[in-house]
Amino acid sequence: MVYQRYLLKEELEIRKLITFYYKELPSHYDSPGEKHDFWELVYVDTGEIEIVTDLRTCQLKQGEIVFYKPNEFHGGKALHGTAPNLIIITFECSAPCMDFFSGNSFRLRDEERYILTKLVREGKSSFDPPIHSPSMQYPFRRLDAPFGSDQLIRNYLEILLIELIRSGNPAHRTNIVSTAAIEHSAQELAEQIIQYMIEHLSDTLSIDQLCAHFAISRTKLKMIIKAKTNMGVREFFNQLKIEQAKQLIRGERKNFSEIAERLGYCSVHHFSRQFKHTTGMTPTEYTRSVQARSDDNHLKIR
Repeated sequence: MVYQRYLLKEELEIRKLITFYYKELPSHYDSPGEKHDFWELVYVDTGEIEIVTDLRTCQLKQGEIVFYKPNEFHGGKALHGTAPNLIIITFECSAPCMDFFSGNSFRLRDEERYILTKLVREGKSSFDPPIHSPSMQYPFRRLDAPFGSDQLIRNYLEILLIELIRSGNPAHRTNIVSTAAIEHSAQELAEQIIQYMIEHLSDTLSIDQLCAHFAISRTKLKMIIKAKTNMGVREFFNQLKIEQAKQLIRGERKNFSEIAERLGYCSVHHFSRQFKHTTGMTPTEYTRSVQARSDDNHLKIR
């Protein structure tokens, strides 16, 4: 018996990356601008930026992504005193459907952010130096990179682009079924809890306090935060504090004692220990790395 083979169609394919960065930028960040013959995406993980291209000027906030087409001039700067964290990926893709992204920016939905999170996680474990290292310039595969890492990076990036194209085309919209509605409700609750944490970074929030405020059990709280962040509740709350501390350091407006007090640490020594435990650097070492990066001519939106 002869079996017929079905050839899977590819709407777009990505085989070459040029850069892959997770950039922690200072509040005075201002890029003079550039252009290149490949695509670029820029996602704002924290903070706000203004972008300038051949045709437009616009502002991007946390959770928003923009694309630059090949040979499009673009530059950017930090806004409103924020020290933005950006995910920047440049790549080659000649598929006609990429025209969809020309001149477009998007606010990512939860499922799209989840894909981007997996993409970044793979990038951090696959390259040497990792994508969030100040010394990262061009991707270089680690000798001990996880099996299939390059393929997963390509797949996640392609899936993200496909999902964005689908979400922008009414013909591809689908009705939400009941299970999806339940999942969406849990995601909304997780976002509300996370926002509450962000608004109370100066407090010493306990799990019991969060449960009482949102009228949920400890089990449910831990479950939805784990599903949303892949961290425990206390671990994630501490991570938020340290990320805020890093932004304050990059903003160059407060000393370590003032930062420790603002974030509810009992002492600057406790703050320093937590900072090093989370980042692998002391606050002083992190400050020096920020200063070194701000002097680096390569520190720009590519």
